[in-house]
Amino acid sequence: MKKSNAFTLSRLLYAPVFFLLYFIPVWTGKFAALSLIIAIPLLIFAELTDALDGYYARKYNEVSDFGKMFDPFADVMLHVSSFLCFMKSFDPEKGFVLPVWIFVLIFYREFGQNFLRMVAAKKGVAIAARKGGKLKTVMYVAAEFYCVFLELLVRLNFVPDCMGILKYIAIGLFVVCVILSYVSFIDYLIHFGKVLKQ
Repeated sequence: MKKSNAFTLSRLLYAPVFFLLYFIPVWTGKFAALSLIIAIPLLIFAELTDALDGYYARKYNEVSDFGKMFDPFADVMLHVSSFLCFMKSFDPEKGFVLPVWIFVLIFYREFGQNFLRMVAAKKGVAIAARKGGKLKTVMYVAAEFYCVFLELLVRLNFVPDCMGILKYIAIGLFVVCVILSYVSFIDYLIHFGKVLKQ
């Protein structure tokens, strides 16, 4: 396997691992802080692989149509998995809970984008990430780590008096995520919409 695709695969495989690490304490009532303390460094590495796969693909001339589809697919699986987690906190009274409507909007956008990529691939066109999509991903990562930080505070029983404000900031970050995701989706439709017309 190409090194670039191996990094992408590691990100894909970590998606269910993060889900399990996040929810084990919710399901069992045990290992509340420990699970996230293990999950966070792994999540950092998983997000770094998004840069590493591109770096090695260019360095070793491994850029391929498969990689152009595999990379965003792994991104979607990791981010949708983590965002799904944020709809449930270890302590809903104190922790951040992602509103369902925001998750649904992001879910629709991401799978709409994947559908566009599949249709384009059938026509022999590989849709690579555009600047708008990359900016959206950066915002996803920022919101993701912000929410993990809030959840860790809850699991460590260190809930500041301003937690209510921190929750609103989290919602604000996700609203920005939704806006950027649909703006970039429209950009993809403008540039690759002719594939759908065919």
